[in-house]
Amino acid sequence: MKKNRAFLKWAGGKYPLLDDIKKHLPKGECLIEPFVGAGSVFLNTDFSRYILADINSDLISLYNIVKTQTETYVTAAREMFTPVTNTSEVYYQFRDEFNQCQDPLRRAVLFLYLNRHGYNGLCRYNLKGEFNVPFGRYKKPYFPEAELYHFAQKAQNAYFYCESYADSLARADNKTVVYCDPPYAPLSATANFTAYHTNSFSLEQQAHLAQLAEGLVNNHIPVLISNHDTALTREWYQLAKLHVVKVRRSISSNGGTRKKVDELLALYRPGNVSTAKK
Repeated sequence: MKKNRAFLKWAGGKYPLLDDIKKHLPKGECLIEPFVGAGSVFLNTDFSRYILADINSDLISLYNIVKTQTETYVTAAREMFTPVTNTSEVYYQFRDEFNQCQDPLRRAVLFLYLNRHGYNGLCRYNLKGEFNVPFGRYKKPYFPEAELYHFAQKAQNAYFYCESYADSLARADNKTVVYCDPPYAPLSATANFTAYHTNSFSLEQQAHLAQLAEGLVNNHIPVLISNHDTALTREWYQLAKLHVVKVRRSISSNGGTRKKVDELLALYRPGNVSTAKK
């Protein structure tokens, strides 16, 4: 079966792990994703409904606009993908415009431009909340028209929320399945902990997410979490059934250094999980 790609480039995107995730993701009526990111799991599963959330307000605003103003959005975004706009000078002008822009549609158009023209498709903000990814120097950035239309079609059965993971998990009921893809835990104690957004994801939040998953499974709601395979993640997810998968990823500042690292899929399934720690 053909896999559908997301229209955004996204660090830590789950496209390479889709087969493994789908194999372990329980069936249900509604899928909740508190860390939707680029949405690869959403785009390649067949739930009746989706509740998709992220703490990044630009991302959620973009998704709601693509869902409700598809033609207007695609037409405006297409104009940003020309040889004239693919220079560092124009890129930094558009980046400055984005950081001052208050118009939701224009901001969403600029977000896709920056995502496809910026370095490695990163989404990064400084402490003032300003997007600060440098120019990527790509020969011809790809305009994801087919992917935008597919996303818009699939999004008609989805609701997008800008909120914390705890708020998203509170929406779960006995008809839902939860898939969590939090920002990766560090591979080592000294590893740089890269923030995906102005608010970085702390070790305390990682542990809290696991506690919330335990609470959900005790209420007969299944949860699947993906993360690096480390001593810490194994401790956090000790009540889950753990599946180890290998994924090829750049693990150093040298983008050419790509090797396979182990990733965990932690499945909290009712009946398979011992009751939460007393």
